[in-house]
Amino acid sequence: MKTDLTHPMFNNNDAARAHLEKLLWPEGPICPHCGVCDEATLMKGKSHRPGLYNCRACNEPFTVTIGTIFEDSKIPLYKWVLGMHLMAASKKGVSALQLQRMLGLGSYRTAWFMAMRIREALRMEPMERGKMGGKGKVVEADETYIGKVSEPSKVRKDGQPFKADRPGSSKRGGRGPANKRVVVALVERGGSARVFHVGNADKETIDKIVRDNVHPETRLHTDEANVYKGVGKEFAAHETVTHAKDEYVRGDVTTNSVEGFFGVFKRGMKGVYQHCGEKYLARYVTEFEFRHNTRAKLGFNDDDRATLAIKGAAGKRLVLRQPKGILPA
Repeated sequence: MKTDLTHPMFNNNDAARAHLEKLLWPEGPICPHCGVCDEATLMKGKSHRPGLYNCRACNEPFTVTIGTIFEDSKIPLYKWVLGMHLMAASKKGVSALQLQRMLGLGSYRTAWFMAMRIREALRMEPMERGKMGGKGKVVEADETYIGKVSEPSKVRKDGQPFKADRPGSSKRGGRGPANKRVVVALVERGGSARVFHVGNADKETIDKIVRDNVHPETRLHTDEANVYKGVGKEFAAHETVTHAKDEYVRGDVTTNSVEGFFGVFKRGMKGVYQHCGEKYLARYVTEFEFRHNTRAKLGFNDDDRATLAIKGAAGKRLVLRQPKGILPA
């Protein structure tokens, strides 16, 4: 289904606010101060800003944007709604420069931070996830390497150096994973994915990710890497393909699903975003994971993804300037 970009919610603040209220307050306005639902009065008149409510329970004012990624933003709400649709609909992502042009934003910095806030809305909380796979199901696991790790000479805002001497990545010389960032992915065949930016692709890290996220009755499919051998014994079956011998499929044993995810991820990171600071990589990973888990084959369309993104905006306020010593994830 094609999104109608002439819809009022993409061009008018009042319509955009009504859309947010419908999605975030399906049972009526919820006071962020006391939590009481549908006990608020809409404040009218020129002396009140649009969308302002007053809670009859605690007598505090509020709007639908409080406690969301939209709070305290000077960007018009309709541009937020359109921006979320654009990022939800673009398979390989939308660059901040493209958002700036399409939405008519004042600066690249504004567009970049808008995109980072939207990525935060796409992040699913760990407690919302159950185990992947199950009896008779297959989960594929693999890791990939992308971009160079930060140089040791560079320091973070809290004065600590970025770790460029990570075991399992930067200490290995030559080609391949040397000096590169590590991304680990678990993909349930025909289902969802979970993707992690990690410091090391070592056995301990891989074991924890697989064990914490995959149901023990699952068939685990990997390549021949040694890091999977120990944890693989904990599942119904651990079957491998040997890429070093050009073996990519043996019966139904393959890692093609997870490789397919990495293909889209790398084309987006290299072709659209081109550069990503290491401390922000986890947010970009979240974006690609979200779109994979809401793809058309699972019954989602562009409007469905945008709706989920807006619902995910609640409770995830992200400020531009972090307190000293604290960096965004």
